[in-house]
Amino acid sequence: MRVRPLQRIIAAAILPILMAACAALPPAAPTPTTADVGGASFSIGGRISARRGDAGVAGSFTWIHDATHDAIDLSSPLGQLLAKLEGGADGVLLRLPDGRTQSAATWRELTERVFGVTIPLDGLAAWIRGVPRETAPFTVERDSRGRIALLRQQGWDIVYTYADDAAERPFRASLSYPGAEAVEVRVVVDRWQ
Repeated sequence: MRVRPLQRIIAAAILPILMAACAALPPAAPTPTTADVGGASFSIGGRISARRGDAGVAGSFTWIHDATHDAIDLSSPLGQLLAKLEGGADGVLLRLPDGRTQSAATWRELTERVFGVTIPLDGLAAWIRGVPRETAPFTVERDSRGRIALLRQQGWDIVYTYADDAAERPFRASLSYPGAEAVEVRVVVDRWQ
């Protein structure tokens, strides 16, 4: 499959940022429930750096999530908006600052078409909070305080870092996906609501 210039630009700027979004994590629940996985609304903002092969990118993101809708803004390190992504059960949309758009019925379809690879956005609402997806096998390792230290699910290894022994939410997360499409991402959470 030939990658068009627009796809290269979007993939170079956005793919690592989207993958990074699943690495920023709040506290883990001891056992996930249906309410834990999909229903908790949140707003998060932070900074990311990502590397895939020889390519790298850094920037910031904001993400607003509720049970039926997600809105993600991706920006350069200097604050220039790169793209807006939003959607829910009725479809998803990617909007560029110049007005160009891409739409699809699902996150999976959109990411496959735009980036040439499926990004696990359907799991992000759980992973962003440090909760494993209910619908897929996982392993979790905890630190001496019982906080989640490592989550492994759907091929991803997510390692959490806490500011100190009293912190309940991680402030930094590292995400890696091994293999031919290896991705390494670092996320610092600046704002969590």
